[in-house]
Amino acid sequence: MKNRSELREIIMKVIYQVLIYDNTNLNYSVDDLIEEQIEIENDYVETMVHGILENKDALFHLANKYLVDWKIERLNKVDQVILCLGIYELMYTETPAVVAINEAIELSHKYSEEAVTKMINGVLDNIYHSEDYNE
Repeated sequence: MKNRSELREIIMKVIYQVLIYDNTNLNYSVDDLIEEQIEIENDYVETMVHGILENKDALFHLANKYLVDWKIERLNKVDQVILCLGIYELMYTETPAVVAINEAIELSHKYSEEAVTKMINGVLDNIYHSEDYNE
C-alpha cells in the first residue's frame, strides 16, 4: 500500500501525461492513464486526478493571480502540475494547509529546481493567507 506522498507523485505523473497528450492531440482515457500508474483501484488518486482536471481553468486562474511577473503557462509542465496539485489540495480538499503546501514543496524538490520550488512555496503560502482561501 502506497502512502499519500507516493500517491501524490502518481497523481502528478497522470496529470503531466494529460497535459502532454492535450498538447499533441493524442487520444487517451484518463482512467487508463491512472491504471497504468497504479495497479489497484485507488479512490484518492481517481478523485484527485479528476478533480484537478475538472478545475484546471480555475486552478490556472488562481495560480496566475498569485504569480509575480510570471504566468503559469510559462512554467514547464511538471511545475504547472505541482502548482495545480498544491492549489487543488488547498482549495478543494480537507487536507490541512501545511500538509498540502509541504507535499507540493517536496514534489518540487524532487522534480524541479530550487528557484521554482521557492516560487511554488510563495504562491501556495500567499493563497493560504489570502481572502481566496476559505478553510
